[in-house]
Amino acid sequence: MIYLYRVYQVLVMIPLVVVFTIITALVTAVGSLLGGGRWWGYYPAKIWAKLFCWLTFVSVKVKGRENIEKTTSYVFISNHQGAYDIFAIYAFLGHNFKWMMKKSLEKIPFVGYACKKAGQVFVDSSSLAAIRATMKEAKARLQGGMSIVVFPEGTRSKNGRMRSFKRGAYQLSSEFKLPLVPITIDGAYDILPKNARLPRWGHITMTIHKPVACPETNEDIQAVMDETFSTIQSALPEKNR
Repeated sequence: MIYLYRVYQVLVMIPLVVVFTIITALVTAVGSLLGGGRWWGYYPAKIWAKLFCWLTFVSVKVKGRENIEKTTSYVFISNHQGAYDIFAIYAFLGHNFKWMMKKSLEKIPFVGYACKKAGQVFVDSSSLAAIRATMKEAKARLQGGMSIVVFPEGTRSKNGRMRSFKRGAYQLSSEFKLPLVPITIDGAYDILPKNARLPRWGHITMTIHKPVACPETNEDIQAVMDETFSTIQSALPEKNR
């Protein structure tokens, strides 16, 4: 069975994914340039992510969508098991958002340009001035129910287990007075571990937890980090905690 799946991936899935990715990037960039970054910066990628899951035989179950409101801006924070976290959140979160992503991703052909035009927030930590510029850009995006998604671990897990969180998302929440929403992704690591080249079929469960109030001061950040870390961890099996 796995042999047939690999043949399907090479002959069908990969060519279609490449074509859909280029088309999505072009549509996103053109639509955003014409002044529709709020719509074009989200929905084409949402469709692309659903197609990606469908083509790779990955199903996603969502729990807790009733915990969020479409008209409220949030800072979503999620564990980062693998690349399929991105597809699951894009396709099934059901809330318009921008990514906070590494600036190095801006260099990806087609995709990096589309993300820039769509208003995704690239994190530049090269200097204090650059960090301030990143925060200013993020603030401009978080208006009228627009939210932002951050992986506070900073990078994908090496073994499926959660890594320690960084403070960036929490400082953003504190400064802009936005509630944090913890998200647990379970199953993405088994589908595509960090060093794997091709995915497996499988199932992902995405749990959207209840919002957590933003830290009031810098002194409160560590307590909120610990609380949200434990919340996200609580919906994982023991092997991934």
